[in-house]
Amino acid sequence: MYHVSKLTNGLTVATAEMPHMASVSVGLWVGIGSRYEPPEMNGVCHFIEHMLFKGTKKRSAKEISQAVEGLGGYLNAFTGEEIKCLHARAGHEHFEELLDVLMDMLLHSRFAPEDIAKERRVIKEEIAMYLDEPQHQVQELLNATLWPDQSLGRPITGTPETLDALARNHLVSYLRDNYLSSNLLIVAAGRLKHRHVVQTVARYARLVGNGARPQFAPARNEQSAPRVRLFTKDTEQTQIALGIRACSRHDERRYALRLLNAILGENMSSRLFQVVREDRGLAYSIYSSPSFFHDTGDLVISAGLETGNVPGTLRLIVRELRRLIDTPPGAAELRRACDTLLAKWS
Repeated sequence: MYHVSKLTNGLTVATAEMPHMASVSVGLWVGIGSRYEPPEMNGVCHFIEHMLFKGTKKRSAKEISQAVEGLGGYLNAFTGEEIKCLHARAGHEHFEELLDVLMDMLLHSRFAPEDIAKERRVIKEEIAMYLDEPQHQVQELLNATLWPDQSLGRPITGTPETLDALARNHLVSYLRDNYLSSNLLIVAAGRLKHRHVVQTVARYARLVGNGARPQFAPARNEQSAPRVRLFTKDTEQTQIALGIRACSRHDERRYALRLLNAILGENMSSRLFQVVREDRGLAYSIYSSPSFFHDTGDLVISAGLETGNVPGTLRLIVRELRRLIDTPPGAAELRRACDTLLAKWS
């Protein structure tokens, strides 16, 4: 049973009542991410995510962790292009404690100057770690090529230069101006009652700022010919990533694209894996994955392989894409793709 309620200040509460479960999961979903950032503040949302774990007015960083993990629970967060999420999980009897910790982090984090300086160094190490992972770096380069001079083409983590330019007042004001009741969704699932969740959330509602939802610039597609971007680095493998612009998360065609991706490169039984790895042994890893945004999307094919195998692998990838265009999948293959996705999402 799914229930959705909107409080008087615009804050939305959604629940999935699952009485057979022994636990509850709680998430604070904020409709803000790297896509909303001006170029000079690239990385501010990810920086704020880090700072929310560094201590509040009533809990130290250690006490935040202990408040959840001490219950046998789990606490984490992530930042995307259009979304940020703080989430926690524990036994169902601890729902109110979980929500209190998450709301405390969102509403009362200290942003101490010494913690900001330390976390800036930590994020720079995170960026350096990604740069040492070619499979991650090639995805960053692909995004920059698909979405040049746009927020979708910039890294979620920011860059060392933009991080150095972010001071405490930038972080605090961005949080205050953009993390609002109009774009905050509180979701809970597990052994709970919707009414109780709404009543509990209402205790914090007046503390959440009000205002219009933040906006971002629409995606632009000014490409008229194929683009190729090469980056040379001394590694044992060559990483390749092919990007194809696709539909948004509101487009009805996204369901068909999900099925197409399951056929093309979702798993080991997919066409790309079978042709490139199993039949030819050209790559250890090859897969495809779709991404959906508010007004656009993409389908990305990625592989890691020896440099000498790149031309042949590219020809096989193009062949399989052409085959999907020329010959619709058969009923049995389509049924397997449906079953794959149903099992994954159930």
